[in-house]
Amino acid sequence: MSKFLFILLFTFNLSSAADIPSINVIRSLHQKAAREEKYCKELIDLLEQYNDGNQPLLLGYKGSATMMKAKYARDPFSKLSYFGKGKNMLEKAITADENNTELRFLRLAAQANAPSFLGYDDKINSDKSFLLNSVAKLTDSVLKKTVVLYLKSSGLLTNDQKSKLQ
Repeated sequence: MSKFLFILLFTFNLSSAADIPSINVIRSLHQKAAREEKYCKELIDLLEQYNDGNQPLLLGYKGSATMMKAKYARDPFSKLSYFGKGKNMLEKAITADENNTELRFLRLAAQANAPSFLGYDDKINSDKSFLLNSVAKLTDSVLKKTVVLYLKSSGLLTNDQKSKLQ
């Protein structure tokens, strides 16, 4: 009986882990979503089931993609609706995991690219400082390269800050 239970639990754990999308796939779709609507929709569909703080990083990417969807909407009301929904998801994800460098990177990028009339720029300086202090500690080389390249090209850093980035 105990062997059966072990096999059952092991199989359940494998199937649960297999259902979570690969972070590399998500990152790739996210980058493409900034350029093409079809990838934005694909990313949102892939992350559809993530609606709470259980998987903050996935919720953060879903929120970021939902904000990007505003870029592809035609009418102003839809644009505002997508942006607001996405912003709420991203903020909820950060509240659930406030020290997650990738989430803070997503928020910085969203705020830096949001139109100023939306008023979504209040965390730019704190996120920038957080990223500058944590980028050297990142062990994920893909994420580290992405954050460093973004920060250097964003126009948010001084020359001194840029030179200190590795």
